Amino acid sequence: MFRLQEHGTTVKTEVLAGITTFLTMVYIVIVNPVILADAGVPFDQVFLATIIASVVGTLWMALFANYPIAIAPGMGLNAFFTYTVVISSNGQIDYLTAFSAVFIAGIIFVILSVTPLREKLIISIPSNLKHGITAGIGLFISFIGLRLSGIVQAHEMNLVKLGDLTNPSVLLTLFGLLVTLILMVRNVYGAIFYGMLTTGIVAYFTEQLKFDGFFKVPSLPEGILVWNPVAAIGDVIEFGMIGIIISFVLVTLFDTTGTMVGVAKQAGLMKGDHMPRARQALLADSVATTIGSMFGTSPTSAYIESSSGVAVGGRTGLTTLTVGILFMVSAFFGPLVASLSGVAAITAPALIIVGSLMISAVKHIDWDAFDEAFPAFIVILAMPLTSSIATGIELGFIIYPILKMVQGRFKEVHPLLYIFAVLFFFQLIYLPH
Repeated sequence: MFRLQEHGTTVKTEVLAGITTFLTMVYIVIVNPVILADAGVPFDQVFLATIIASVVGTLWMALFANYPIAIAPGMGLNAFFTYTVVISSNGQIDYLTAFSAVFIAGIIFVILSVTPLREKLIISIPSNLKHGITAGIGLFISFIGLRLSGIVQAHEMNLVKLGDLTNPSVLLTLFGLLVTLILMVRNVYGAIFYGMLTTGIVAYFTEQLKFDGFFKVPSLPEGILVWNPVAAIGDVIEFGMIGIIISFVLVTLFDTTGTMVGVAKQAGLMKGDHMPRARQALLADSVATTIGSMFGTSPTSAYIESSSGVAVGGRTGLTTLTVGILFMVSAFFGPLVASLSGVAAITAPALIIVGSLMISAVKHIDWDAFDEAFPAFIVILAMPLTSSIATGIELGFIIYPILKMVQGRFKEVHPLLYIFAVLFFFQLIYLPH
């Protein structure tokens, strides 16, 4: 089924690769509920929804695409859901309504994935804007980690200031960050997970962490949240969430596609510039996003942490099958995860470090071409300063074609980008954002 001999691998190697990938990305079952909790989503709901979405996407990738690429709710997308869609609406949009937008975005993503439209969309967006989006999300995620931990605090004159470095929570965060950084520079697989584990142990002995249990049968306290496409579309129209859906689709589109191609190249699975079974692979995150939204989590994405499993020999879907099984097992450790997620110092270092990895995309921006660099810069700058990933994307997509037009180079801009610019301008001026 997985054609192990054809790919020059063994069951033992694939299982080990799956364990490695799982350890590098399992932090999401702790971090995701923490971020979505700020939007009011119950912990148990997000915890199990995160696992359901991860299992669905990862098993799809294993059984239908036969790739060693794992799927889970995306970092950045969860922040976008919470801080841009829900919190920035000032009470107009609750998390149930926001999940309607994710549900519709997932359906659109499925349609894009089974047609050539997804490839055309990827081609139409300038590479510098893509890199700007990735870097901006990274900066925003790191800022969230700094804020949640208390390393930075609100300032009445200049937005933020350095927090109290003698605060026990801040000291624990700095300790966890240092440990994780040491593990990462030593190339320890699962560095983020082990850093969280070490921080948790210290938190326990310093009485910052208390356990209310370890095992529990998983449950969804609010059941299925979204299931009717007609009602979901009604919510999208009523609350003016068209721009939000476009942002969901665009961010997921760039993140997932880029990650899949990168990991596939690392594994030697590309055929020139062609990715075999690409359609089946691209369906994994879109199906997982749709199903995940029904139970209560933000959009999913392919995880770059899959490269750690590839590095130890993972080449087939048996690697991701192993990851999926381990996610299923983790569903029974809800109380343990809840206790860990209640201590900001445990999860904040993961946010800061993931953000640092994402912002490295700035090195690919053509800074010598001002008409290319400035729109990307605005995207990066606007995301953390407006607390909105969508606003950053919208501003960049509006400015880019304007700069090209005034240069008389309007033909260099794909027609789809002009459509996005008009839609985003309308969104910023007339609709809630």
